[in-house]
Amino acid sequence: MVSLQPPLCDFGWKARPFDLLGTDGKRHTLESARGKNGLLVMFICNHCPYVKSIRERIIRDVRELQLHGINSIAIMSNDAAEYAEDSFDNMKLVSQQYGYPFPYVLDETQQIAKDYGAVCTPDFFGFNSQLELQYRGRLDASRKEVTPDAPRDLFNAMVQVAQSGLGPRDQVASMGCSIKWKEDA
Repeated sequence: MVSLQPPLCDFGWKARPFDLLGTDGKRHTLESARGKNGLLVMFICNHCPYVKSIRERIIRDVRELQLHGINSIAIMSNDAAEYAEDSFDNMKLVSQQYGYPFPYVLDETQQIAKDYGAVCTPDFFGFNSQLELQYRGRLDASRKEVTPDAPRDLFNAMVQVAQSGLGPRDQVASMGCSIKWKEDA
């Protein structure tokens, strides 16, 4: 299992369109996912210990961000043929088990992960109302183990984005497991 850090925020980079099937049986697009004040795009999966360790805090933060006009979507781009825990059926189970308050969608071709330059799970992309990137950092200081009382980096940044359209200039990269690319990808 390779641990990687994505690059920091490329401020103003425009969100790339997508049209992906969700665990709810519906198609989700960039336009249908966005909120009035922005969009949080999360690359996550089922099997990653980094994602597992922060899953409940992701759910908490996403619910609270909805109150600020920020919607969220989670994209699973791993090679499910090699990582069965990340299969679409298992995505449905995890989404139901945890009551995900966001669409959980499958990037079967891995093209959306490539379009976004996603490198790990979790990898967070926070966009303003104009769908310009304003945050690409960590959820908080926790890694595989929870850091008690850690400041809510992603939540605080996205509230700032909702209020001003601009993210904080100082950001700390997320850390996680590498995207599991298909051999022919």
